[in-house]
Amino acid sequence: MIEYEDYKVKLNALKPTLQELGAALKLDAAREEIAALEKESEQEGFWNDIAASQRVQQKLKQLRAKCEKYEKLNGRWEDMMTLCQMALEENDESLLPELEEEFSSFEGELEAMRLSTLLTGEYDANNAILTLHPGAGGTEAQDWADMLYRMYTRWAERHGYKYTILDYQDGEEAGIKSATIKIEGENAYGYLKSENGVHRLVRISPFDASGRRQTSFAAVEVMPEITDTKEIELRDEDIKMDVYRSSGAGGQKVNKTSSAVRLTHLPTGIVVSSQVERSHFQNLENCKDMLRAKLAEIKEREHLEKISDIKGVQMKIDFGSAIRSYVFMPYTLAKDARTGFENGNIGAVMDGDIDGFINAFLSMKAGENK
Repeated sequence: MIEYEDYKVKLNALKPTLQELGAALKLDAAREEIAALEKESEQEGFWNDIAASQRVQQKLKQLRAKCEKYEKLNGRWEDMMTLCQMALEENDESLLPELEEEFSSFEGELEAMRLSTLLTGEYDANNAILTLHPGAGGTEAQDWADMLYRMYTRWAERHGYKYTILDYQDGEEAGIKSATIKIEGENAYGYLKSENGVHRLVRISPFDASGRRQTSFAAVEVMPEITDTKEIELRDEDIKMDVYRSSGAGGQKVNKTSSAVRLTHLPTGIVVSSQVERSHFQNLENCKDMLRAKLAEIKEREHLEKISDIKGVQMKIDFGSAIRSYVFMPYTLAKDARTGFENGNIGAVMDGDIDGFINAFLSMKAGENK
């Protein structure tokens, strides 16, 4: 029964980490804020301002979820200690497989929650808006952008996040010319901002009759959704709007009867478009959301005091500096150039298993900020 004693030692070793996590999450402050927001939501006239009341309800939901998640984690630690003690007293080896599985799951959950405390950026708690652009290379690059699109939507599904298509333009033969999706969930931007940059693919191209190895690039832009319109103000005189007919194969992603919208932000030259909704008014709102997100992301990345300091040239992408490479041939490996983290199971990575890359990036940034 030495195995149970070993697990008791492992669990006791993790107790300080669990306690430090509780302190880092500032649970006492969170509970006080929950009480204050609950009191606010009970006030007469609370629902008169729908947008403000929804923000309060969303904040309440996030705070409650954080407290409940930690309490469940703490409860799992106590349950495992009880299980060890009970198994030792009854000399019961049959409980060992259950304990091994639970401990492994607990360790992963503890580490994931610890990393979430590193998300302290101004917009880290926000939803994320991702835009994918293929690099040079025609169909091959467009297909690669579509593979990345699938990878991120699978990641969202794995985490119980909701994703919404804001813009989608089909490639001429396969893949996509560009796509923008909104991923909704707590800390979505904080996690996904590590994906911002150029992604490199090496494989035998299915579009090359000679079966030659090809290298393709696609750029991923990750931006925080801005729900408070006062935070990133869009002035009418700074925006040029064009309305046009949707293009591309479309299918379920593009509404062929709708009017597409393109917005140009004149001070910066930033251009966004949307063609997936039924009316140009809905597409216009999508465009405004994307534009606010782009401006906020640049403001945060460049540590700018004012939005007016943003220059459009900062949005240019250098396709020669990939943040991550995905190799399908002659071997299989996904490797991050910034952290050195790698995963040889390329199929799992393309199915959305990118948490290792995200966690390695967060850990690296935490080390830089010490």
